[in-house]
Amino acid sequence: MGRSSAVLASFRPPRAIVRGETAWGLQSALDRRGLGPVAGVDEAGRGACAGPLVVASCVLRPGDAARLAELNDSKLLTALARERVYERLLVRALDYSIVVISPEEVDQLGIHVTNIEGMRRAVAGLRECPGYVLTDGFKVPGLPAPSVPVIKGDRAVACVAAASVLAKVTRDRIMAETHLEYPMYGFDVHKGYTTADHGAALVEHGPCEVHRWSYTNVAAAAAAHGLRPPRKVMLTAAALGQSDAPVRALEGTVVQNGSSAAGDRSNSRGGARIS
Repeated sequence: MGRSSAVLASFRPPRAIVRGETAWGLQSALDRRGLGPVAGVDEAGRGACAGPLVVASCVLRPGDAARLAELNDSKLLTALARERVYERLLVRALDYSIVVISPEEVDQLGIHVTNIEGMRRAVAGLRECPGYVLTDGFKVPGLPAPSVPVIKGDRAVACVAAASVLAKVTRDRIMAETHLEYPMYGFDVHKGYTTADHGAALVEHGPCEVHRWSYTNVAAAAAAHGLRPPRKVMLTAAALGQSDAPVRALEGTVVQNGSSAAGDRSNSRGGARIS
C-alpha cells in the first residue's frame, strides 16, 4: 500500500463537515495529509424554472488565499465582484471544469438526477483526477474520488465557493444572452428564477423553449395558453400532486418522476470545459 493510500485509509471524515475556522482550512488539512488535489463542486440554477443547470468543479492552488481575497459564496457577492473573482479564477485555479445542462435534459430526467449527474461530469471533466472532492451540503455518489459533503460548503470551503462563482457567472451570462431572444420574460434581471415579474410574464405570454416545462408553474401556464410541451417531460412530484385542469391537460406528454430522484440513471457523457 502506497503512502497516499495508507493516509486515505486512515482518514475517516464525518458524514458532513461543518464550517471551520477559515474557508481554506479543510483543503489545507487534506493537502497536508497527501489527499490532494482537492476539488470543490457546486451548481447554479437548480431552483430556476427556466434556463440551464450549470455545474462547476474547481481545484485551487494551496496557499492562494491572499491572491483570491474576494472569493466567497457567489450569492454573497455583487455581480461586479463575481465577475472579478471569475476572471481571477480562470487565471489562478489549477484546474476547473464547467458543465451546462440544458432545460431539455432537466425536463427529461428531473432536476435532482441531472444535478447529481452534472457533478459527476464536472469532476470527470478535470484534467487530473482529484485526490478528494468536497460537495455542497449533500453526498454525491459515483464520483471518481473520495468525497465528503460540507454543510453550507459554498460559504465554508474556498474551492466550493470557487465552483459556485464559476457556475453562477457562466449561467448569468447565458441568461443575459437568452434575454436578447426572449426579452418579454426579463431573463437578464431574474435569470430564470420564479420572481413575481417572471410569474406575471409566464401568465401573460406562456412559456418558451428555454423554460423547464416539467415545473408546476410552467406546466400550468402552458396549459392555460393551450400550449403543449415541445418535448417529453417528467413532471415534478408537486406537479403530479395537482388535480387542477391545467396540469391534467398535459397528459400524454409527461412521464412520472417516480423514484428517479433517488435512482442512478446516469451514464456520464463527459464534462465541458469553458475558457
